[in-house]
Amino acid sequence: MIESIAPTKDVLRTPAEPDAIGRNRPARRAYGLDEIALAPASATVDPSDVDLAWSVGRYRVALPFIASAMDSVVDVHSATALSRLGAVAVLNLEGLQTRYDDPAAVLVELTAASGEDVVPLMQRCYQRPVRDELIAARIRALVDAGALAAVSMTPGSAARLVPAAEQAGAHILVIQSTVVTDAHSSSRGRSVSIREVIAQANVPVMVGNCVGFDAAAALLDAGAAGLFVGVGPGAACTSRRVLGVGVPQATAIADVAAARDAFHTRSGRYIPIVADGGIATGGDVAKAIACGADAVMLGSALARASEAPGRGYHWGMATPHAALPRGTRIKVGTTGTLEQILLGPAQTDDGTQNLAEALRTAMGMCGVRTIQEMHAVEILIAPALATEGKALQFSQRVGQGR
Repeated sequence: MIESIAPTKDVLRTPAEPDAIGRNRPARRAYGLDEIALAPASATVDPSDVDLAWSVGRYRVALPFIASAMDSVVDVHSATALSRLGAVAVLNLEGLQTRYDDPAAVLVELTAASGEDVVPLMQRCYQRPVRDELIAARIRALVDAGALAAVSMTPGSAARLVPAAEQAGAHILVIQSTVVTDAHSSSRGRSVSIREVIAQANVPVMVGNCVGFDAAAALLDAGAAGLFVGVGPGAACTSRRVLGVGVPQATAIADVAAARDAFHTRSGRYIPIVADGGIATGGDVAKAIACGADAVMLGSALARASEAPGRGYHWGMATPHAALPRGTRIKVGTTGTLEQILLGPAQTDDGTQNLAEALRTAMGMCGVRTIQEMHAVEILIAPALATEGKALQFSQRVGQGR
């Protein structure tokens, strides 16, 4: 006779109570990309059959890689090269390229400075005013070279820079800051309306950064053509230490993707989201896209290229902030060309080169052919993924142990 046993509370899987950090203080558990893994599918796909293309507005882009709007990563030369490879580069309209006729001389000075002197030096270098004629010249150089001209600005400068960028022929505008919302309030006067800026623009306007469902939903309702996700995970960013603000990237991407999917269901419009920060290897790219991203923004990963203007160094956009720097200069070295980093062949064993083939291979193992199909693959919470069985790599500082 088989005795019937009532299921326990654990078996019933009753809704879990929210996590807490103490009495009456709930807290939500969040996950970084290093804490998750992708499960291979029961039916796989040849990587050569995988399509990595994605779209923003009327532009279809062959590769899901966007170079960060950082002076150590993007100038006209590197942006043109990336566009020819099938990627996108965002030129910072408030960076060195639009403040100096010859930014190369300033870049040499910044990369040669000592660690103690570099932040004050950056603050001085970035005090030079942005010049409209240089904005026009840089954008026209991109357009004349046949590149997809994507340019960025902070929300406070958007009212002035959006018309100037459009007049010069920019194809895509990016309004970007540490955190951007459609509901900013200030007692110092009328705040910038992201909604109004987007409504007045004649080209796609991508907006960021955000990390939450509600903020993303509001920006989508405001008309954003794309959203950037991430607060503080970048290699050169110190916002999480300086401000204590940020959401681990896997959770942030998933939450914003949920807002995107809800907006798509309601409006019929599919808006791409871009994971910005914390993406260094092919595995990071694959996991970010599995969490819901359509593309990834790369900073330090591309600062390692021989074409990068940072000459083996990299720094965040908020590093030269006059009052509260939220970034630092880091040495990344020069490991290969832009083509090697994105398309291979790889000459490193740590996953930092041939990102496109790594993504195709991961997607094939997960049994999917497109970026949007990748959003539905199985994700595991697996904090031991990077270290399990890798003791020798870590002790010898090779491969995953670097």
